[in-house]
Amino acid sequence: MQDFIYCGQTAHVFFGQGSISRLEEAIATVGGTRALLLSTPNQAEQAQALTRGVESIIGVFDGATMHTPVEVTDTALKHIEASEADCLVAFGGGSTIGLAKAIALRTDLPQVAVPTTYAGSEMTPILGQTENGRKTTLKSPKVLPELVIYDVDLTLGLPVGMSGTSGINAIAHAVEGLYAKDTNPVMRMLAAAGIEALAEALPTIARKADDVDARSQALYGAWLCGTVLGSVGMALHHKLCHTLGGTFDLPHAETHTVVLPHALAYNAPAIPDSIDVLRKALKNDDPAQALFVLGRAVNAPASLRELGMPEDGIDKAADQAVENAYWNPRSLERDDLRNLIARAWAGERPAS
Repeated sequence: MQDFIYCGQTAHVFFGQGSISRLEEAIATVGGTRALLLSTPNQAEQAQALTRGVESIIGVFDGATMHTPVEVTDTALKHIEASEADCLVAFGGGSTIGLAKAIALRTDLPQVAVPTTYAGSEMTPILGQTENGRKTTLKSPKVLPELVIYDVDLTLGLPVGMSGTSGINAIAHAVEGLYAKDTNPVMRMLAAAGIEALAEALPTIARKADDVDARSQALYGAWLCGTVLGSVGMALHHKLCHTLGGTFDLPHAETHTVVLPHALAYNAPAIPDSIDVLRKALKNDDPAQALFVLGRAVNAPASLRELGMPEDGIDKAADQAVENAYWNPRSLERDDLRNLIARAWAGERPAS
């Protein structure tokens, strides 16, 4: 076994059906007495209905949106100041949890995350923000939520399409965690378990959205995959998705779903050990093709074109992908990356 360094992330989790009922306890656990509830406009009604009666919640900000624009964070900070909130409750997916992280970075307010998707952001000290059309990421312990409530009931109403793309987004975290520069045996074990759990659960959810066992398995898998994302570095897949999402304003989970099989195929020749793990987890000799097929099984978009990316953006994205050097197990070659992006744009199968 090779030498490695392991640095675990602090995690306090309430997991189970109905665990939203412990929100008052969760707020007190992180030291809060005046919590601001955060959500997207679409989830505002649900968030308020499920937290009605929680005396510690003293206000609501429902302006969270994709890619965490800095101007939205600035607006939310004014609500923080006006309400004198001393705690944040983020109800929703990556957009809302991202907003809470952005606020925490600037204020040090403790966070209670209540995820309703499988994005896994709640388990990471990573924040992605968008300003002037460019998305940047940072890593800081200040943005890691102090407590997470995983209530399976909150995912039962998650639309099938969003369930699939959100779950494959989570799988992407673990796939890259397998071959990260700073990976270790603990993270590889969590990654394999998370990938297997989600790959088994997502097609069942696509067929029967209210399957509690499958939903529980998917939420558990998302927790594991999010932990991997928060504990080790990422590579080509995540860098490329951030470039595409920030530059062309593409939906986050859908972009990850489209790009993942292609990014894995690109790196496959350089990561034989990780490919062996993925063969077992996905029960398929060609993991990149298996992930492409999984996308079709959950009725996810197959192409960046479907997500709104213009064809003339392929070259722009390829240029940006090699603009800033970052670690990847295979060297980043502009022409090969352009081919990867072009195949993803067209919805073709990944290159073997």
